[in-house]
Amino acid sequence: MFRPDDWALKPVVFLSLLLFFGFGAFAQMPKSPTSGGFVPPPDAKPVLWKAPTDIKSQNLFWGPGGEEMQPDISNLTFVRKEQSGYSTKYRVKDAKGRVWVAKVGNEAQPETVSVRLTWAIGYVSEINYLVPQVTIPGVGTFQNVRFEARPDNVKRVGEWDWKNNPFAGTQEFQGLKAMMQFLNNWDIKDANNVKIYSPETNEIRYTISDLGATLGKTGGGALWRFTRSRNNPKDFAAAKFISKVNNGHLVFANAGKESGMFGDITPDQAKWLGDLLAQLSDDQLRDALKAANYSGDDVDTLMGALKYRIQEMQLLLMAR
Repeated sequence: MFRPDDWALKPVVFLSLLLFFGFGAFAQMPKSPTSGGFVPPPDAKPVLWKAPTDIKSQNLFWGPGGEEMQPDISNLTFVRKEQSGYSTKYRVKDAKGRVWVAKVGNEAQPETVSVRLTWAIGYVSEINYLVPQVTIPGVGTFQNVRFEARPDNVKRVGEWDWKNNPFAGTQEFQGLKAMMQFLNNWDIKDANNVKIYSPETNEIRYTISDLGATLGKTGGGALWRFTRSRNNPKDFAAAKFISKVNNGHLVFANAGKESGMFGDITPDQAKWLGDLLAQLSDDQLRDALKAANYSGDDVDTLMGALKYRIQEMQLLLMAR
């Protein structure tokens, strides 16, 4: 696998302040996925997770798109630069006319892995691939680029809210929150979530579209913003996962700004997640990491850390 009244009547001082503060602030705001005016039918079914028929048979190298959906980079067409998020992204068309968002930078590798792991255990996911090297005409040549599909047969219909959604309190939603801790995802915000409508199945799929701030450390203490990392296998392996069980709920080591959102996860809910992940073989975990073009040493480091976290959930729960 090659993987943006009549102002003349306003006081000058007000305009100056707006130019100085307002536009700069707006420029920093992430742009949300939009529906382009499309409204899904009222009977569309919201979907977050579907029970996988056979986790052990999932191909984690190719991921949710399978081998057949991989981008054909033999003749790319640059469409535009995307204007949202931490990472630089470009919209492109491949040789088959399919549209992709190519993400450049250190979020590409961990996102490729995180999507495969969440998809393998039943969560609806974006289709993505990691291209080790690619030239985008008129832009440049880049290493380790994540290609995320923008299929014609579905519509992106806005964000969804972590704290107000149809799944709040359910087993699968609690499991998804635990999964974010498992991956050390410290970038928990609604702008990273997207609802995708499928006319074929009349479903609204509740997907996390940005899982790039993973496989590093969440940071700690008052300076957590400065001590966190992404895509750092050694940091991930050294980071604590579960601190303890307190009053029937897990206490995670995450010190991020949304850490309070994770305070209601029970040991049984975490065990449900652990039991799903434990069905993945070593070969499957290794394939997910190889799909992200990690080096041999990094594959070994991440493999050990992922397996330890799965066992940690299960052993902690058995010791209750």
